[in-house]
Amino acid sequence: MTVETSAPHDVIRVLLQRAATGSVPGSRTDGCRVALAIEGGGMRGTVSGGMALALHELGLVTSFDAVYGASAGAINGAWLLSSNPDLLRRWADPTFADTLIRTGNLMRGRPIVDVETLVEVVYQTVSPLDFASVLANPVEFHPLATDVATGESTDLRPLVRDEADLRLAMRASAALPLLAGPAVQLGGRRFYDAGVSESVPFRMALAQGATHVLVLRSRRHTDTARPSRLAPLIARTALRRHTVAFREAFLGRAARLAADDELLAGYDLGAGDPAVMSIRPDAASPRVGRLARDGQVLAAALEAGGAAVHATFAAVRREA
Repeated sequence: MTVETSAPHDVIRVLLQRAATGSVPGSRTDGCRVALAIEGGGMRGTVSGGMALALHELGLVTSFDAVYGASAGAINGAWLLSSNPDLLRRWADPTFADTLIRTGNLMRGRPIVDVETLVEVVYQTVSPLDFASVLANPVEFHPLATDVATGESTDLRPLVRDEADLRLAMRASAALPLLAGPAVQLGGRRFYDAGVSESVPFRMALAQGATHVLVLRSRRHTDTARPSRLAPLIARTALRRHTVAFREAFLGRAARLAADDELLAGYDLGAGDPAVMSIRPDAASPRVGRLARDGQVLAAALEAGGAAVHATFAAVRREA
């Protein structure tokens, strides 16, 4: 009796082939453009951070041509392309969460999600991120954000000229409306969190020519998108000074995420071009809220993300 095994998804095949041949950015011969797209979602970035760390542990980072990140996914992308990606483990450190999530600031009229302090202080003094190494990495870094004027998803890479711009781009990508303070200014424009317009940054990667995209999802399969009951009220009040386009983008978040889920599920079947594959945490892994701070939950989330990536590639290697 012959046991048939399904061929690996083409995204996995190309990544492993590149790793096996020692292919590096700038000297490819396979004609492919392979992108990594990292979902964020506040402290759910702990999950995709664990996934990114696992890709580093597997030695697959140089198999990508570009990394696209949305919100906390952009922060993960920067760490992954830095000289010390092992510090992605800091997501599981409750002191890290306490620095970023400051619920007490609500009574003081200050940002609840303090991305500015995280990037401008913690990442320069407490847990230094080598920003220069991110800029020098031959794997392109594409942090996304939402243009306040148009409500459209925007690739900030063309606006990043130096380390200061890179820090602004990271802050802009994770600048949650209402929760993280005012919009971030970069290149004469104002930006809010990428999740307003593109929370799963695979569409931008495809629009810019990617033939293969590996998508790191921070949500489990069971985490479905539901429209916020407060969103219309927020759009009419707190966001009333913003453009109609931005408010419409804000109100359309759940519908876009549902559409993304449906499209990505089809891509996962591996049929046709482009080749897009998603990795999600196990359904039994803990649910991680956007403002989660519990150390045990965060540690489990980081582990679940890493386990999902390791399991995906281990399964392919066993079949081979």
